[in-house]
Amino acid sequence: MIFLWAFIVGGLICVIGQLLMDVGKLTPAHTMSSLVVAGAVLDGVGLYEPLIDFAGAGATVPITSFGNALVHGAISEAQRNGIIGVITGIFEVTSAGISSAIIFGFIAALLFKPKG
Repeated sequence: MIFLWAFIVGGLICVIGQLLMDVGKLTPAHTMSSLVVAGAVLDGVGLYEPLIDFAGAGATVPITSFGNALVHGAISEAQRNGIIGVITGIFEVTSAGISSAIIFGFIAALLFKPKG
């Protein structure tokens, strides 16, 4: 059953993103930013963790999870280390994803030529 809920919740997040682009006429960059902010706000008010518990990968794979990770890391480190923890917590939780995006983007830029 967890696979079904993961598929439904992940699909609904993608549908929201597609509606933002098609109906709201937002660019992909605006849509991505909106979904990251939505994930951050949902984590800030305590709603994203129950969604992860309910839907598993359906909530952790989409881009909304990045906003969740930013806020979650900042809040947990701020509770342990004070205000400096806000900055360190953001990078502690998301550093692997950011690093891999930079590395694989660099490799792709070396391997492929842009059309232009």
